[in-house]
Amino acid sequence: MHCAVGLPNLGDYGDPVLLVELARRAEDAGWEGVFLWDHIVYNEPGWPAADPWVAAGAIAATTERVRLGVLITPLARRRPWKVARETASLDVLSGGRLVVGAGLGGLGARGHAEFAAFGDEADPRVRAELLDEGLDILTGLWSGEPFSYEGRHHRIEETIFLPRPLQRPRPPVWIAGKWPRRPGFRRAARWDGVFPVFEGVGGSEMAPPQALAEAVRYTEKHRDTDGPFDVALEGLSEGPDPELIAAYEAVGLTWWIEKLGWFRGSVDAMRERIERGPPVRSSA
Repeated sequence: MHCAVGLPNLGDYGDPVLLVELARRAEDAGWEGVFLWDHIVYNEPGWPAADPWVAAGAIAATTERVRLGVLITPLARRRPWKVARETASLDVLSGGRLVVGAGLGGLGARGHAEFAAFGDEADPRVRAELLDEGLDILTGLWSGEPFSYEGRHHRIEETIFLPRPLQRPRPPVWIAGKWPRRPGFRRAARWDGVFPVFEGVGGSEMAPPQALAEAVRYTEKHRDTDGPFDVALEGLSEGPDPELIAAYEAVGLTWWIEKLGWFRGSVDAMRERIERGPPVRSSA
């Protein structure tokens, strides 16, 4: 079991200097990871928003131990070859500490605000196609070998991308899905981890272990390999609480991501939560 902090990139947290400060506090307090949201707009017009990849680069340069990444990036609104360059550079910069999170992105009104409002594809089916193509392109370009691609939406003439990411065969890829919708979990089964969110579970709430167990069982049923596979979940704790963590670990959780943000209190309150440390220390 590993414990990380999850930080929004919006509102009061739309300040990249603050995100770096909180990440350094997390490392000092014994957390094992720092993961950032990826939104360009959110609920309130005019909310500040930090670019999560720029912030992650600054975190990589000012920390030594924590895993880091963006949970999750909607690849459908990104050029995958640009993401390949960014993530390879970030993995090298961090000394091989990167986790790549990817998913469909927001649905409904939020999806419109972050996709259609900027001229990007809003249809979830098309976004799913773009996501799958984007993932294939990432892994192909990360290889450092000659790579070309011909898809429905993307075409790449033969090229070689160097430097490669430091991690071999690649940085771990975690796929997000919104339970009980199944497609994201079938997609996650083909990669290195799953990051489930749950219908009806808001910012100040967390899914019960039984719900996580259902999502994990479904994902595992579609796995065709017994290689390493992570299960990450946003949770809420007030400090060391091994009993709480044990209930989730028993159903497959490997990464507890402490959900921090305005929905739990002030920035100062979130600093204090970080400094109280993770709900359980690593078993590794």
